[in-house]
Amino acid sequence: MAINKILIVDDSATDRFYLTELLESDGYQVFALESGEACVERAAGIAPDLVIMDIIMTGLTGFQATRSLTKDPATANLPVILCSGKLQVTDHAWAEKMGAKACLLKPIQKADLKVWIDKLQE
Repeated sequence: MAINKILIVDDSATDRFYLTELLESDGYQVFALESGEACVERAAGIAPDLVIMDIIMTGLTGFQATRSLTKDPATANLPVILCSGKLQVTDHAWAEKMGAKACLLKPIQKADLKVWIDKLQE
């Protein structure tokens, strides 16, 4: 599966800007939303190839939004990478249980993100 369109979901404007710049510089088409609720409502319409979502957000957390995406037939096959500035050991297991493909520490390093994007395209 080719990844061209990426949806970033983060309640931090700074983090959305950082990831947008990082990904657009590599030629990806990037969309950004600021909440888990907006992601669940709009992901199918945006039809991204990948979602990169913060875990800790007000309202729906990244875990909850990921679970909603995996339960909806329209977005069930959409790969999600979760991220947080405060990862704990249990976060990786929880991310997998919710349906995420990976869980990365913020700020996300370009090389780490590239590894996961490449894996998802195999």
